[in-house]
Amino acid sequence: MPHPLTYRLPLPWLIAWRYMVHQRSRMLSSTARAALLATALGVTAMVIAMALMTGYTEDLERKLVGLQAEVTAVPTGLNVDPDRDPRLAAVAALQEVERVNRTTFGDGSLANPATGEDATVMLRGVDPERDPTVADPAQLATGDDGLPRILAGHQLLRRLDLAPGDAARLVVMEIDGRRPRFHYRSVRVGGSFTTGFAEFDASWVLLDRRQLEGLRGTGGLEVVEFHLAPGADAEAAAARIEALLGGDYAVQSARALNRELFLALELQQLLLFLVLGLIVVVSTFNIASTLVVLVRERMRDVGVLGAMGLEPRQLWWVFTLYGAFLGALGTLGGVALGSAASWLFTTFELVRFGPEIAAIYFIDSVPFRVQPLDLLAIVVFTLAVTLVACALPAYRAASVRPSLALRYE
Repeated sequence: MPHPLTYRLPLPWLIAWRYMVHQRSRMLSSTARAALLATALGVTAMVIAMALMTGYTEDLERKLVGLQAEVTAVPTGLNVDPDRDPRLAAVAALQEVERVNRTTFGDGSLANPATGEDATVMLRGVDPERDPTVADPAQLATGDDGLPRILAGHQLLRRLDLAPGDAARLVVMEIDGRRPRFHYRSVRVGGSFTTGFAEFDASWVLLDRRQLEGLRGTGGLEVVEFHLAPGADAEAAAARIEALLGGDYAVQSARALNRELFLALELQQLLLFLVLGLIVVVSTFNIASTLVVLVRERMRDVGVLGAMGLEPRQLWWVFTLYGAFLGALGTLGGVALGSAASWLFTTFELVRFGPEIAAIYFIDSVPFRVQPLDLLAIVVFTLAVTLVACALPAYRAASVRPSLALRYE
């Protein structure tokens, strides 16, 4: 006996659900299963693709900030001294600013004196006691042998065949007027770091800021980094910091600094959504064909329902809802399968790149992150195209006169 709640459903919903669970012929069952499978596979592909692009974009942004900061300011005034600028103290007092660091950048090269191998590197001078990228300040302290210590990316050390404790030769370039000058210094590898960002791991060297400033002279780049509290809006914080510092600093957020990169990723994600959406569009033809088979098999039912007073609009809803039920079940299956696959890919790091490929895509492994908004967009898109595909077969069923439907063989 049907559950009492079924009687509370609108009649078109009840009839559509009974058609869904009670299949008369093998042909109808086969087409319904094919429609379910096609929809589920299409949605699965969309979920995995969106999870890949979302994970890649978020991981890239996180790693860009990992060795830098959410907001940076470069002194542009002629007489600006960040060490004595009271405006920086006012910025540090802002609620969203957690820490202010001074950083110096320079160009140079690092060589292994034992093998002669060398590599061009980006030098980053930091305050060991304050910089979050330095786990142990002793790794950048000058040793008993008088050699300053450095931290290098693990891929860079592997390329130069260096290990923590080995001596290396550092060359720092200084621009003196129009001519470059080179300063040579023996250093010792104090350790390595791994960010997962291929460019940092393969070409960055960290050392004490005072050591780098003593070597590079007037060359290089001075940067003030503002690390924000968790959850703070980087764009809003950058605007407030710029208002406090005035025109003597060029202030930018990490996302604004890499705006072209993130705009390209957003466009790529949109195009990927539309291209993979074509798979779902094709799968809706299977649902439409299932609806055609159902209409032909239930033609006498159409006549009976029409003769009993069911309006054409209600008949249209019966068959449209049948297709919507098929599409919804396939969509839910695809969302579940795609989410499970994304979890497996991320947990076991099944998508990894070698050093050559990682240098192109900037990361050595791809995380798959499923976001509720991505799932909502996929579900709405799939159900919308399903309803559009079901509209014509349902209209034809609703437009059949009951007298003709009752005589249908």
